[in-house]
Amino acid sequence: MAAFTIAGIRFSALPAGSLLPSSSVSARSGQHGERSSAGLSLLSRKGATRHWKIFAGNSSYNTDSASTAVTSGKVLVPGVPIDEPPNPTVSTEGGEAVSNDLQVSKDRIQMEDKAEAKEELVASKVMVSEDGENEGAEGLTQTDESDGTLETAPRSIPPPGHGQRIFDIDPLLDAHRTHLNYRYTIYKRMRHLIDTHEGGIDAFSRGYENFGFTRSETGITYREWAPGAMSAALIGDFNNWNPNADVMARNEFGVWEIFLPNNADGSPAIPHGSRVKIHMETPSGIKDSIPAWIKFSVQAPGEIPYNGIYYDPPEEEKYVFQHPQPKRPRSLRIYESHIGMSSTEPKINSYASFRDDVLPRIKKLGYNAVQIMAIQEHSYYASFGYHVTNFFAPSSRFGTPEDLKSLIDRAHELGLLVLMDIVHSHASNNVLDGLNLFDGTDTHYFHSGSRGYHWMWDSRLFNYGNWEVLRFLLSNARWWLEEYKFDGFRFDGVTSMMYTHHGLQVAFTGNYNEYFGYATDVDAVIYLMLVNDLIHGIFPEAVSIGEDVSGMPTFCIPVEDGGVGFDYRLHMAIADKWIEFLKKSDEHWGMGEIVHTLTNRRWLEKCIAYAESHDQALVGDKTIAFWLMDKDMYDFMGLDRPSTPRIDRGIALHKMIRLVTMGLGGEGYLNFMGNEFGHPEWIDFPRGEQHLSTGVVIPGNNNSYDKCRRRFDLGDADYLRYRGMQEFDQAMQHLEEKYGFMTAEHQYISRKDEGDRMIVFEREDLVFVFNFHWNNSYFDYRVGCAKPGKYKVVLDSDDKLFGGFGRIDAAAEYFTAEGWHDNRPRSFLVYAPSRTCSVYAPCED
Repeated sequence: MAAFTIAGIRFSALPAGSLLPSSSVSARSGQHGERSSAGLSLLSRKGATRHWKIFAGNSSYNTDSASTAVTSGKVLVPGVPIDEPPNPTVSTEGGEAVSNDLQVSKDRIQMEDKAEAKEELVASKVMVSEDGENEGAEGLTQTDESDGTLETAPRSIPPPGHGQRIFDIDPLLDAHRTHLNYRYTIYKRMRHLIDTHEGGIDAFSRGYENFGFTRSETGITYREWAPGAMSAALIGDFNNWNPNADVMARNEFGVWEIFLPNNADGSPAIPHGSRVKIHMETPSGIKDSIPAWIKFSVQAPGEIPYNGIYYDPPEEEKYVFQHPQPKRPRSLRIYESHIGMSSTEPKINSYASFRDDVLPRIKKLGYNAVQIMAIQEHSYYASFGYHVTNFFAPSSRFGTPEDLKSLIDRAHELGLLVLMDIVHSHASNNVLDGLNLFDGTDTHYFHSGSRGYHWMWDSRLFNYGNWEVLRFLLSNARWWLEEYKFDGFRFDGVTSMMYTHHGLQVAFTGNYNEYFGYATDVDAVIYLMLVNDLIHGIFPEAVSIGEDVSGMPTFCIPVEDGGVGFDYRLHMAIADKWIEFLKKSDEHWGMGEIVHTLTNRRWLEKCIAYAESHDQALVGDKTIAFWLMDKDMYDFMGLDRPSTPRIDRGIALHKMIRLVTMGLGGEGYLNFMGNEFGHPEWIDFPRGEQHLSTGVVIPGNNNSYDKCRRRFDLGDADYLRYRGMQEFDQAMQHLEEKYGFMTAEHQYISRKDEGDRMIVFEREDLVFVFNFHWNNSYFDYRVGCAKPGKYKVVLDSDDKLFGGFGRIDAAAEYFTAEGWHDNRPRSFLVYAPSRTCSVYAPCED
C-alpha cells in the first residue's frame, strides 16, 4: 500500500476515489473478535513502520459506574432513568424567562437567592501522586511564592456569590438592575442544576472522559451525541471501513455507543494512529463524519476531507512535562504568534521549529507571554485558525500533539506563559470535517436558521442554552488547560457571542441600553460566566482575556460580584484609532484625543493594549510601519544608503506609537510577531482562485507562501534600519519588566499640549515625555513630577541604537525644583527633540 508522510508522521494512503481499501473487506457483522490486519497504524515516528504497544491503564470511564450525562432535555444515568429535565436554557423575551430547547419546569428551578447562595458545591476529591503528577480527580497548580513557579494544591470551584458588588463599582448599572439580577439568577440556577445533575462544573467539564474515545483495560468505548441520526456505525482502517462491522447502539437520549473489546492477544481493537469516522444515516442522507470529540485529525496529500485519527500513543511515546508552569506575572507582555507562518522561509512551520527558534527570540525580546493562534484544527488554513473544525485536536499541519506539548514545556522552562487563542464564538460551516450538520440536522450544536449563521464570517453559531453544547465547550476549555498545560486563553469574537446582532452594523456609543436589552444573548453571557468559573476555580493562575469591542460593562468583574469574569479585555479601540490617525498627516493628530483613547477604560476592569495585532497585518490592510513608510521600505531600509524623510518620520513615529500605547493603554500589552521591527508588507495566506455561485471570481495568489511568513532576519540584520526598531521594542519590554509601570497604581497625565504637541505623564515614579511635533525641538522644557531628587534617562527613542539621531545625552542628570507646575509639586527641565519620546526615572547618587 502506498504511504505518505506529514511532519515526520507516516500515513497509509487509501486508493484514489474510494473509501474502501483494495484488499478484501472483512465484515464481522458486529462480532468483536480478532481484528483483521488491514487496520494500519497511521502514526509512525520518522516514517518507520512499527507495531504499536498501547498502554492499558485505568479507564477514565467505568462501564458499571453511574456517570451522569444530560442529553436532549433529560438526565442520562446508565441504567437509572431520570424524568426531570435539568436544562436551564433561558433567553430574554419581553422581560420574562423563556426556555429555548430543553424545558425546565418553573416549580423545579424556583428558589430563594439566599438559600441558593448557601448551597455547597459537589466537588470531587483530589488525589495527587508523590511525584506531583495528577491522578483521578487531579490537583491544580498553585503559586510557590519562593521561586515564582507553581506547585500542586487542592482545587475547587467556589459557589456563586450574591452578584451585587457591580452596583457599588458602577452606580450607572443601577438603572439596569432588573436585567443584571435576572442574568445572575439564571446563572445561579444553571450552577444549581449542574451541581445537582452533574456533580458540579468540575465533573461536568470532563466530558472528554466519557464522550469520544475512552480506553479501559478491557477495550475501547466510543460515544457520540447525535440525536438526529437514525443509525450509526464506527468505521476506519481498523475494520476496513465496513459500515456493517461495528454498528452502534443508541439510547433514548440520542447518545450512540459501542464498546470494542481488546483482541485475543490483548492488543487494542483500534491501533494508535488509525483513521476513524462515524458513519450515520441522517435526515440529510448518509454521512461519514469525524468524531466531534476527536483528539487529532489529518488531511492526506491530494485529498480534500480530513480524517479523524485514533490518538492513543504508548506510554514511551507520550511527552512528559518537565517544567512547572510559571506564576502569572503582574503585568502581561504578550507576543501574539502563529506557528505556521513563524518561519523566515515560505512554508508552513512546525511546533518543533517554533520551540527551538522562536521561543528564545520571544524571551530575549522581553515578553513574558506568548499567545498562539490557530491551535484548534481548521480545515481552511487561510481562515487564520478561526474556522475551527475539530475543537479538541491541535492542528496537524504543524506536527503532533506531543510536539505541541514539548513546545509549551519549553516555553515554561523559559518562564513564558502560553496563552491559546480559543474559538468558542462560532464554528466552521464545513460539513465534511466539522460540526455543521453533524447529525444531519441544522439544530445539533447550533441555533437553527438565521440565528445560527454568521453572514459575515460564513460560519455557524453555537446554541449556548443547550446542555450538551455547554458540556462540549466547557470540556474543551478544560481539555487544553489540563492536557496541554496552556496557561490561559484569549477568547475570540466575544462581542459576537454576547449580542444577537453580533455587533454587525452596530455602532456602540457607550449608552448602557446597548448592553442590557433584548439584543443581549443571555445564554451566551451565562456560558462566559461559567467558563470563567471553571478557569479561575480549577486553574486559579490561568489568564482569561476576552476580545470585546463593545465595551460591555462588568466584563472584567469577577463572577461572584455579578460580572462576566474575564481578567482582561482587549482594548480594541486603540488600534482602530491609530489607523484613523495614520490616514492623515501627524500634523492633524490631537494630543487630547490620543490620551482619551488610551485611557478610556472602565474602572477596575483591566485591559490589554496594543497598537496593532494580526488584524492590521492581513491582506487588504496595512501594518503601522507600512502605513508610515509605504513603498520607501523596499528601497531605503539599508544603512548603506541615505534615508528619506518618510523613512525617518516612520521609524520615529513607530517607536512613539508603541511606547505611548504601552504607557497609557492598559495593564497589559500585545504585539503581533514581526511588528516589533516594522515587518514590511502584509499577511496573505496561500490561496487559489475562487469561483462563487454568483459568478464572481475572487483571484488567488497561486497558493504562494511568500507573504505567509515572518522575516525575522530583517530585524536581526545590523545593516538594516529594522534592527533599530527591534532594539527599541526590546528595550521597552525590559523597561516594563524592571519598573512594572503598566500596573502601577499611580498614573497622572500632567500635560497634553495641542500647541507644543507634547504629552507628559507619570506612571509610578517614571516620567514619560512625548514630543509629537514634526519640526519643533524644545530646550529646557519643564515637566512636572511628584518625587524630588535626581532623574536620569532610562529610555530614549532618539538613541542611535534605536535608529535615532542621538540628540539626548544619556549621561545627563536632571534635578528637580520645588514649586507647582502642571499641577505637580515639583518639576525638572529636559531637552525634547521633535518626534521623540523619553522616559526619566529617579536615581540615587
